[in-house]
Amino acid sequence: MQKFRTLDHVDVKGLRVLTRVDLNVPVEHGVVTDATRIERIAHAITEIADADGKVILLSHFGRPKGKRDPQYSLKPVAAEVAHVLKRPVKFVDDCIGDLAANAVAAMQQGDIICLENTRFYPGEEKNDPAFIAELAKLGDIWVNDAFSAAHRAHASTEGLGHVLPAYAGRSLQAELDALGKALEHPERPLAAIVGGAKVSTKLDLLGNLLQKVDALIIGGAMANTFLLAQGKAVGKSLVEKDLIDTAKKILAEAKAAGREIVLPVDGVVADKFEAHAPSRVVDVDKIGANDMILDIGTRSVEQAISVLARSHTLVWNGPFGAFEMEPFDNGTVEVAEAAAELTDAGKLVTVAGGGDTVAALNVAGVIDRLTYVSAAGGAFLEWLEGKALPGVEVLRVR
Repeated sequence: MQKFRTLDHVDVKGLRVLTRVDLNVPVEHGVVTDATRIERIAHAITEIADADGKVILLSHFGRPKGKRDPQYSLKPVAAEVAHVLKRPVKFVDDCIGDLAANAVAAMQQGDIICLENTRFYPGEEKNDPAFIAELAKLGDIWVNDAFSAAHRAHASTEGLGHVLPAYAGRSLQAELDALGKALEHPERPLAAIVGGAKVSTKLDLLGNLLQKVDALIIGGAMANTFLLAQGKAVGKSLVEKDLIDTAKKILAEAKAAGREIVLPVDGVVADKFEAHAPSRVVDVDKIGANDMILDIGTRSVEQAISVLARSHTLVWNGPFGAFEMEPFDNGTVEVAEAAAELTDAGKLVTVAGGGDTVAALNVAGVIDRLTYVSAAGGAFLEWLEGKALPGVEVLRVR
């Protein structure tokens, strides 16, 4: 397995440490409404500061399109970082130029400053060498602790790694370790749950996972397309008819490779997609013309749990049903609770991620009981798809 350079490979004492973090957090009326991402990087920031490094935080925030825009200032976010860290964090109203240079020059060992939004300059997203050079003037080394932005080849997420000594921060290191355990050297049998609305958004993911997993559990509305490919009626359920042939091909490839694909055997159906709409559990061979499949049924839940019970590693991306609306969250919640119990018992390594997945696991209340839950979204998905992430590749020991 290829290794990555981490903070274990450098003594940061006295060094100016350009630390790329993800401070792209929700802010309403100048107040951070969810500090989860800040909490996850707090340990890495304080570790560098406590080792007498000078911590210079870099991040983007929103989409200001390469121009200075007050609504995308990191100033309120920097205040929340200070609150989470319980130590001073000086905000600097620029990320390059004299203002930033003077602030860095005034730093003492252990100080923490947060520079303004890197996306206020077009050079950030263009990975422009001139902008990279301006950022690099401010640091002695570059630490990437923003896995969620590692799929982007931008100046602060990848470019700096080519001009400064580059290291993985602790939260990025934890993410790489977890994903390595899940896909690169898993304890087998390896199962994957892939759910969500559309097959079309998960084709690369399905293709990569089929080469790696022993069992693939397909849920959510995307399962409807596979049921249709098997000749089953799905009523008024969300389906991608133009991908039926693709679904057939995936099923055939799985069979030829000896991979187990697990599809729902029953579903919770309703006449309309509304909270607490009258619903019932129906066998997948008996879906009516007016039925909408909005969750997996009791037997499908039991089937999924039985697969987990004989697995040692689980990768999870996507919910089983319309989890955001009761009672169509039951399938996801019951499988999540079973995965948590198996993980608690030391019988299962569970790695999950993706925006909807995190939201669904929050609904189930099990996030703290799983081995690792990634909040990275796009980067997590691209890793599962087998794609190289620029912000990670630049950290590899060659």
